[in-house]
Amino acid sequence: MNPNTIFEIIGYIGSALVLLSFMMVSVYKLRIVNTIGSLFCVIYGFLIGAYPTVVMNIALVAINVYYLMKAMNTQKNYDLVKVSGDDGLIKYIIDLYKDDIAKCFPGISMTFAGVNSSFVVCHNGKPVGILLGNLKDHTLDIKLDYSIPQYRDFSVGEFLMSNLVTEGIDKLIYKGPTENHKPYLKKTGFVEKGDHFERIL
Repeated sequence: MNPNTIFEIIGYIGSALVLLSFMMVSVYKLRIVNTIGSLFCVIYGFLIGAYPTVVMNIALVAINVYYLMKAMNTQKNYDLVKVSGDDGLIKYIIDLYKDDIAKCFPGISMTFAGVNSSFVVCHNGKPVGILLGNLKDHTLDIKLDYSIPQYRDFSVGEFLMSNLVTEGIDKLIYKGPTENHKPYLKKTGFVEKGDHFERIL
């Protein structure tokens, strides 16, 4: 293959990744994909001698790495707020994100009136996640564990796993839709047990 063709392919890959990154809702994922795309553009710039392109993309990589490191250092800055199942904030969040919830959990019922344990995860005062379930004998049967798109980087889940024990919860059970939820369950330590997933806290 002609070297120039290879150079162009590298450039196109970099440009495509940079463009793709701006279509992502999660800022965390956006910066990761953007960084990879910018690195391809750095290589492309060196290969064709376009040093202004190299400088610009090295700057983009540096900016992305800075904010990724900052996010890693602040992602645990969450608050866990226990609320009642019929709390107005819970209803507001579910109604606001009902389309996304339905997309994340295909076939899920939006009726959570029967739950006896409800939590809202906040970041700097902003509600970014909700956890609803039925608590019995220190075991929480999860009905909904949802994070808003911008915070869907597993940090909310990891925060929950490390803080729910202080609420008298020793074990989590999830029996809901797993079509899009399985990567999250495995990332946060759930183990598949027949027709459901379990996590010991």
